[in-house]
Amino acid sequence: MKENKILKYDFSNKIVLITGGTGALGTAVLKGFISSNAKVVSSYIVDTEIGHLEDEIKSSVHFVKADLGKEEDVKKLVSATLDKYGQIHILVNLVGGYLGGKSVAQIEEKEWNLMMDMNLKTAFIISKHVLPQMISSKSGRIVHVSSRSGVKATGYDSAYAASKAGLIRFVESLSEEVKESNINVNCIMPSTIDTVANRKAMPNVDASKWVKTDHIADVILFLCSEGSKAITGGAIPTYGLA
Repeated sequence: MKENKILKYDFSNKIVLITGGTGALGTAVLKGFISSNAKVVSSYIVDTEIGHLEDEIKSSVHFVKADLGKEEDVKKLVSATLDKYGQIHILVNLVGGYLGGKSVAQIEEKEWNLMMDMNLKTAFIISKHVLPQMISSKSGRIVHVSSRSGVKATGYDSAYAASKAGLIRFVESLSEEVKESNINVNCIMPSTIDTVANRKAMPNVDASKWVKTDHIADVILFLCSEGSKAITGGAIPTYGLA
């Protein structure tokens, strides 16, 4: 794994729980925390998700199989992390999904529910079960992933946009609840991310302004660092010049 020439952050002795850490953005976030000396736990759903990861990631991260849409799985994920390390200092929730291209008249109820479950319910459940330990410790950082669509929908994306807008309000409300416990809660708002999958899915689109996963990971690490102490309840744009 290629190391950063400059270690921007030092997360030594910090326990980081990352949900959905095996995707394109997740891999960049894992690398960032590993290179910054954190102890990292990551969830995954399918065994094949881990196989493509670099050996250094596989040897440095403790992986726990969990479906974030199932509360019992989330409880087991949090318990496994606490059993191994005793504490969770940082939660980075990368679980989510996209469904678009349909008008409101075309969307099926199950598709609407899928977006709410993947993008909003998962954030609620994982936050709910990580927070008691953070509140007890009077310290913590939580970062969720919303979307540019959460503040400006483009049409034919109502279920996705509504779920991401709801996540922004969830972050705002939660941040007010826990700020007296010295817990910062924020979300980022990417647009289309420069990944291999997105380039394959949209081969005729100009991808030159898409933001790279490493750059988004840098923002996430900043929000988890002491340098972001003054930021909570924020929805941080990470869509560059697109």
